[in-house]
Amino acid sequence: MPLIYNIGIKFYYLFIHFASFFNIKAKKWIDGRKNWREKYKNLSDTPTIWFHFASLGEFEQGKPLLEAVRNQYPQQKIVITFFSPSGYEIRKNSPLGDYILYLPLDTTKNAQDFIRIFKPSVAFFNKYEYWYHFFKALNQHHIPLYITSAIFRPQQIFFKFYGGFNRHILSYVTHFFTQNKESDDLLSSIGLHNFTLCGDTRFDSVNNLAQKVKELPFVKAFKNESKLLIAGSTWPDDEKLLAFWFLNQQNDWKILFAPHEIKPEKIKALQQLFNDEVVIKHSEIADLDALRNYKILIIDNIGMLSSLYPYGEIAYIGGGFGAGIHNTLEAATWGLPVIFGPNYQKFQEAKDLIKNEAGFSIKNQEELNIVLTKLTQNEVYCINSGKKAQAYVKENVGATALIMKKVFG
Repeated sequence: MPLIYNIGIKFYYLFIHFASFFNIKAKKWIDGRKNWREKYKNLSDTPTIWFHFASLGEFEQGKPLLEAVRNQYPQQKIVITFFSPSGYEIRKNSPLGDYILYLPLDTTKNAQDFIRIFKPSVAFFNKYEYWYHFFKALNQHHIPLYITSAIFRPQQIFFKFYGGFNRHILSYVTHFFTQNKESDDLLSSIGLHNFTLCGDTRFDSVNNLAQKVKELPFVKAFKNESKLLIAGSTWPDDEKLLAFWFLNQQNDWKILFAPHEIKPEKIKALQQLFNDEVVIKHSEIADLDALRNYKILIIDNIGMLSSLYPYGEIAYIGGGFGAGIHNTLEAATWGLPVIFGPNYQKFQEAKDLIKNEAGFSIKNQEELNIVLTKLTQNEVYCINSGKKAQAYVKENVGATALIMKKVFG
């Protein structure tokens, strides 16, 4: 089975390499992994603490643990790796890491060289990404490996009769810090009992954000006396539904969009869903007083979303008509009821928000209209749903402290 795995890794690399001639993200994936040995070959013999994240969302999820380690061990060198350009390119200059790079391709040589160069004393992989050669190398060198905010589902290959090789990869993990009891039960079902149910460090992350209110005068000016719906990390399918609702609703609500992609053509397509006179982009703002005359504000930059939610009454989180919804907790921590599309099953927090009547999943225009009618026309219901969302976040804070105690004592 390792032979098949190795062949698959090679084919995956060749596929990305071919795509790099046409796709900027694929090119960054390839170029970012070049000459990493040469760049770091002269590091000192001081051991590091290694954190790995698939992408930006996983980095933000694991950030509280990173901060806790940095604060408790300020002299300790920290290496951070990313699989995806969307994580590395945005956080490559983070002060939380001393060495920040792409995770090299998962081969025996890369894994052994990585261990030799960075000399990690402990490794943390956040949520998922199970790389055979890296895990095996850590095990061979007796380096503890922890999976934080781990979550498993019955459909995953680990729990299929043909998933023996993948279960073997899991056997290299020193300890799993799981998000829910279902994950514990699934690990137990394959003979793994080295886990602690401690929840999701993302709760600590969003709770920390809520303690650092960032004033955004332009949002306050735009909102004026109206009610505001914050549409975060939206995709075209989400935006079409919200546009139809907005153009047919009678209430004095405004929408602030922070779309997932801010390419000019994407922003233009979003603008065209509305009448020109009611839409303004953040980059076009010249007069704060004039903002009150607009109904739709589009944020055409990255990094502002988490600071927008305090100004809203309702949040719509995008991605639910694609691979999966984006971060719902950033909105929930500010006491906003959260709406999202149908693909949320991989996210425990989304299921919990629905259960607590603080989250609402919709499949089509009709369902969105029903939910928004109820929330916009019943202020008490809307406020109570938001309070339930906020309470849910506060009840689940604390995973970082549990991990720190278990790992470092």
